[in-house]
Amino acid sequence: MSALFEPLQLRSVTLPNRIVLSPMCQYSATDGVPNGWHRIHLGRYAAAGLGLIIAEATHVSPQGRITPGCLGLYNAVQEAELAAIAADLKRFGRAPFGIQLAHAGRKASTDLPWRGGKPLTGAEAWLTEAPSALPHGEGWHVPQALDEEGLARVKRDFVEAAQRADRAGVDLIELHGAHGYLLHQFTSPISNRRNDLYGGSLDNRLRFPLEVFDAVRAVWPAHKPLGIRITGSDWMGAEGMEVADAIRFASALKERGCDFVDVSSGGVSPQQKIVTGPGYQVSFAEAVKKATGLVTMAVGLITEPAQAETIVQEGRADLVAMARALLNDPFWPWRAADALGADVHVPPQYLRGRVRGVDTPREMLKAAR
Repeated sequence: MSALFEPLQLRSVTLPNRIVLSPMCQYSATDGVPNGWHRIHLGRYAAAGLGLIIAEATHVSPQGRITPGCLGLYNAVQEAELAAIAADLKRFGRAPFGIQLAHAGRKASTDLPWRGGKPLTGAEAWLTEAPSALPHGEGWHVPQALDEEGLARVKRDFVEAAQRADRAGVDLIELHGAHGYLLHQFTSPISNRRNDLYGGSLDNRLRFPLEVFDAVRAVWPAHKPLGIRITGSDWMGAEGMEVADAIRFASALKERGCDFVDVSSGGVSPQQKIVTGPGYQVSFAEAVKKATGLVTMAVGLITEPAQAETIVQEGRADLVAMARALLNDPFWPWRAADALGADVHVPPQYLRGRVRGVDTPREMLKAAR
């Protein structure tokens, strides 16, 4: 039996295998509302045999969006459209449907990537907020430091988005605590220079993300899994977060009932020096899993079936989350199942594309029946 195709139980949710569609921003919403593009993008993965589908970073407030094209979950229209997509994914596929709740913090108010991704100016821009009034880099907005009232508001936004996700039929939530966005900005000393209870020591810097986690866990149904994407490294040496800090964070999350951690890295500073290569972030997930025993998700240039199988089989991570490889080949799980001698769910409409050992269309149709 292939380890990659073993089911995994997270509370009441059963993942049919360990292959995860990683959240990938599409920058194609209007006023945060999903549309036909999101139906096409997510819908093609319903037939792909994945273990879990996680929608892109979905922002908890208008000011928390990265770009004007980012998804939101802060009003009834967004909730209704998300619910319709979730229903279709479940109707035609077997993969549970998750969502990543996010707030971009000081990296908000930027243009679409294919238009340069630079900070917006003039009437298009909006006020950004962060732990400290420090811009992300040269030429970026100077954010407003969140005060006590602002912290309470952001927590409420996460809570209300989680409640909307539940009503929309979402099975699993991943909070976004990495890639230099708001929750990560609190944990990293690069972006957090506060001198109150939310800054300074690592325990203080973890305080607000943990408060957000607790607040969401309190309203998210007990039978549904809640996890978080965290950073394994800021790629800034001792100046930033390192894997030992990720272990501390994950340990605190485990005590609070966290069901999984998705361990990524980078994004908090343009000065980062990332060394990439196949599976270059897997070691971070492995270290967290070994130290805490938490279910972990590994990411980062995982592209080949044998590579993914080895990661799970050797216990380096419990799940592999893929992005670019699945953009390039949405039916990658089919190819992995073939390579590893495993079975994967295929909708009846697509069975003819999976029949082997027959030569003619008539034989293919007979075998599919």
